Amino acid sequence: MPQPYAIELNDVWFSYDGPPVLEDVNLGIPTGDFACVVGPNGGGKTTLLKLMLGLLAPQQGSVRVLGDNPELVRRRVGYVPQQSQFDPKFPVSAMDVALTGRLGRTGLFGPYRRRDRRWAEQALEEVGCMDLRKRAFPSLSGGQRQRVLIARALAGEPELLLLDEPTANLDIKVESEFQDLLAELNKRLTIVLVSHDVGFVAPFVKTVVCVRHRVSAHPTSQLTGELIRDLYGQDVRMIQHSHDCLEARK
Repeated sequence: MPQPYAIELNDVWFSYDGPPVLEDVNLGIPTGDFACVVGPNGGGKTTLLKLMLGLLAPQQGSVRVLGDNPELVRRRVGYVPQQSQFDPKFPVSAMDVALTGRLGRTGLFGPYRRRDRRWAEQALEEVGCMDLRKRAFPSLSGGQRQRVLIARALAGEPELLLLDEPTANLDIKVESEFQDLLAELNKRLTIVLVSHDVGFVAPFVKTVVCVRHRVSAHPTSQLTGELIRDLYGQDVRMIQHSHDCLEARK
């Protein structure tokens, strides 16, 4: 029996009142996959992500997420945005941030319920940040903030996790630890990660989605120097990150 798709795009075209940003996109990401979306700036990576989130609608074609219209399944999708700057005086703790992942699942009125707090605590524990729960969120390091943002997504009980440039501005050691966390989460979640860094395509990534107005998907084992040159229009040096060393690959 064919494996069901967590995300499926058929004959999708999209433009912002100009030339197509994405054209003739046909893409299927199976349930349980770990897909890394890569490509040059302006190639359509963020637009593709917004279509998956239901924040944009295609001018032509269809987008299905978890078997339905993306707008109808947002509760079942966890989203981790790019890191932003935070006011260090803003009085919000790591627990407060994680609890916002329960919005839409908690009651319409009144405080968070005991169940909501349990889910937030469980999510913080899973990402290794339970000991930071009372710390002011803006005071955390970049890697700690990113983990708390993942905890916020996990607190919503998702089946699918979408991440937008999650390793931007992280140092190599923190990025490697972050990769380990995502690999562990992929044991129970479908993950789609957008990255400007083709070097993020680590061994645990199962599918590479190449985006340059058109979209093609390949098993990680098929990612070659020629394919990268075609995608970026130039030679790109890939760096494989690990805890112990950096290994350059061409």
